[in-house]
Amino acid sequence: MEEDFEFEFSEDPKFSVERYEEMIRNEDQLFFDSRAFESIIDYYISHNDPVKALQVVEFAINQHPFASAFFLKQCQLFMATNEPERAFASLVKAETLEPSDPDIYLLRGNIYESLERHHEALENYFKACSLAESTDEILLQIALVYQNLNDYESAIINLRLALEENMENQDALYELAFCYDVTNRQDECIDFYMQYIDKEPYSYPAWYNLGNAYHKMDLYEKAVDAYDYAILIKEDFSSAYYNKGNSLIHMDKFEEAIETLKLSLGYEPPNADTFCSLGECYEKLEQMEKARSYYKKAVKINPELGDAWYGIGVTLDSEGRIFESLHYFKKARDSDESFPDYWFGIADANYKLGNLAASQKAYQKVVELNPLDTDAWLDFSSVLYESNELEKATETIQEGIKNNPDTAELYYRMVAYIMATGKFNEAIETLEIALKIDPTKHEILFEYLPQLQSNKAIIEVINKYLI
Repeated sequence: MEEDFEFEFSEDPKFSVERYEEMIRNEDQLFFDSRAFESIIDYYISHNDPVKALQVVEFAINQHPFASAFFLKQCQLFMATNEPERAFASLVKAETLEPSDPDIYLLRGNIYESLERHHEALENYFKACSLAESTDEILLQIALVYQNLNDYESAIINLRLALEENMENQDALYELAFCYDVTNRQDECIDFYMQYIDKEPYSYPAWYNLGNAYHKMDLYEKAVDAYDYAILIKEDFSSAYYNKGNSLIHMDKFEEAIETLKLSLGYEPPNADTFCSLGECYEKLEQMEKARSYYKKAVKINPELGDAWYGIGVTLDSEGRIFESLHYFKKARDSDESFPDYWFGIADANYKLGNLAASQKAYQKVVELNPLDTDAWLDFSSVLYESNELEKATETIQEGIKNNPDTAELYYRMVAYIMATGKFNEAIETLEIALKIDPTKHEILFEYLPQLQSNKAIIEVINKYLI
């Protein structure tokens, strides 16, 4: 009779689930072996039903009270339902039954980490590491905790240990690249991946991360070569195509970049960033209609992508459609008010439309956000000068010089403004400073005040520095 009420593990989890649900409907008490219970629990987890999964765990614990695995399942489900205290309690019971099980300490570390109790998480991860046969995933968790503590050196140490144990741990490879990037240690990153590739030449993530490191060091040709190896190993590696395309853009190889970026679209769903990069390529090739069409595809997918809105504005501006371009520059600005280029577009468009007050306000924002933008200081002062605000124009250039003391262009512009106030001796002194920095750029002065070309004193000072 006992065999009629006992259900053993079946390869098909639906069979066990059907028997379990039939038992619930009929309010029976049937016996399931531990593997059958595990398959039922996993079935409900995979169907995103933690409540039913917890109910099964309760049945399993009643029938198998000394199986620590069910307390671990219970802990995971309490974590999923955001009940950390109950999850901790489940682990206490599991630890009583099987104190040497590393999963107990791994899960406890997960809970502590979710509560941002990082040091307690580390204590448990170290304990799990001491008990586990395979430690690369635990070392990865330890590294992630150190990242949250901004201790990237310790994170790097543990990621390298993880890779020593399992060279195929792709998550560890990507996290290591991230840590090297954050700490601006691209040289060390390149050395590591070169050594890694010597041992694992067919690791496409390693070639990909090597390419990223080269790209960040502006070594675009080497980056393209590395991406090519990654693609050779994994033909459908869309991220490698995309990053290769961006490296080619930096090399001004726009036709080749277009071809590469379009290949990436064959291996992934339509992507706003890829469309935006394609728009940039066509813009650089001065094919503005095509550029605009790709920028529009980008914002259709991601309306918050400011670079695409800005790109549309640039294409319209190039066609003399300034009023329309201003609308798109503003949409770009609305997506990210902290990005100075968007304000620059607004400032320039307003200037071209004759809205000098609005242009001044926008330029003020540009130099606040990026005080190292020489062009912004020059253009801002020009707008003030054209608005007959010579004093403000001079003050603006002085502020620009404070932020960029080695930029000759700003001093040459200052000479022009000082000359306009009639302070000849002061203008000569400033001109000498500009000439000491870069005498070859003296033509800038004549572009702004052509009449100075006939000023003998000015020409005499310039010639002294050109000899």
